[in-house]
Amino acid sequence: MENKELINKAIEMTQRSYAPYSHFHVGAALLAKDGKVFTGCNVENAAYGPSNCAERTAVFKAVSEGCLEFEAIAIAGGAEDSNGKVQINDFCPPCGVCRQVLSEFCSKDFKIILVNGAGEEKVFTLGELLPESFSLK
Repeated sequence: MENKELINKAIEMTQRSYAPYSHFHVGAALLAKDGKVFTGCNVENAAYGPSNCAERTAVFKAVSEGCLEFEAIAIAGGAEDSNGKVQINDFCPPCGVCRQVLSEFCSKDFKIILVNGAGEEKVFTLGELLPESFSLK
């Protein structure tokens, strides 16, 4: 699958995000080694602690469906404008918790694809974004 296809799925998922508190919407598209794509969005909660990031939503969906091997994830995110429309301006890298969850299931060479509002891509490996992680891999 091309990076662009994965990115488009991540951007689509920003529209499903539930972010009434931060007004920051994130979407993710996780590519499994078998070619299947699992999507996720952030889901907030008034208590904040129970909130879940888009990346972890995608991983948990995949694992719950029996998928444990992954190649890449695309992530897009941005704040709402005054009309409530999501504006993807800058790159939206995964938080530390999401990096750690990814390290549980993904190798150091797993690709993390970020996109900004200009359509520019940045691609990192998990090893670059989380060196010396706690991991089975």
